[in-house]
Amino acid sequence: MAKLKTHSGAKKRFKLSKTGKVKMFHAYKSHLLNGKSRKRKRNLRHAHYADETNAANIRLLVPYK
Repeated sequence: MAKLKTHSGAKKRFKLSKTGKVKMFHAYKSHLLNGKSRKRKRNLRHAHYADETNAANIRLLVPYK
């Protein structure tokens, strides 16, 4: 079977955990930060896991990570 190409945008945004979950960082943390509360920005710092409905598609984009 031929090798699969890794999606270059996805490899910068997603990592796979040891158990196979898709780890990702929150969006909305890069600009327009004045209107967001301190608590909201603090909570956006932490990574979280992708929902299982989307995780299968993300795993196809990053097959070798």
